[in-house]
Amino acid sequence: MIPWVHFSQAKYTSDLLARASLKDCKTASTPLETQSRLTPLDGTLLSDATLYRQLVGSLVYLTVTRPDIAYAVHIVNQYMSAPRTPHYDALVCILCYFKGILFHGLHYSTHSSLQLRAFSDADWAGDPIDQRSITGFCFFLGNSLISWRSKKQSLIACSSAEAEYCALADTT
Repeated sequence: MIPWVHFSQAKYTSDLLARASLKDCKTASTPLETQSRLTPLDGTLLSDATLYRQLVGSLVYLTVTRPDIAYAVHIVNQYMSAPRTPHYDALVCILCYFKGILFHGLHYSTHSSLQLRAFSDADWAGDPIDQRSITGFCFFLGNSLISWRSKKQSLIACSSAEAEYCALADTT
C-alpha cells in the first residue's frame, strides 16, 4: 500500500512558462505583489488579448492542484474582456512565481487523521472598483487540503465584521 499520494502539474506548468516565453524569468516569491491594486482603466489596452486569455485560462486549470494561486488567478481573471498592461504584468508575476515551485502540489497521506477543519477569511472592501469584499476558504481532512475557493462576495459589506460573517456563511 502506498503511504501517500502527491499531485503535481510540473510538466504542464513548464509548458505554460515556455508558451509565455518565461522559461528564463527570475522567480517571484509570491504570486502577486501584496500592495497590488488592479483597476479596469489603468495602463493601455493590450493590442492582442489572445495570449492573456489563454494564459489565464491555463492558470484557472492549475488551481486544481495549486490552491496557493486561487486568489491571484481570481484577480487577473476579472479583466479577461479588456486586459491592460498592468493586468498582463500581474499575470507575468504569477507565472514567475511558478518558476520557483514547479514541483509543488497537493499531498495526501494515508496516515492523516479524519478530523475535518475549515478556515475562512475576507478582505473587507478589497475590490477598488465596487468595494466588494473577497472571501477565501479552505477545508482540511487531517493534514490534507480537500477543498478551497476565492470569490468576490455578492454584496457590499458595511464593516469588516460583516465581511467576515458573510465569508463564514459562504464557507458553510
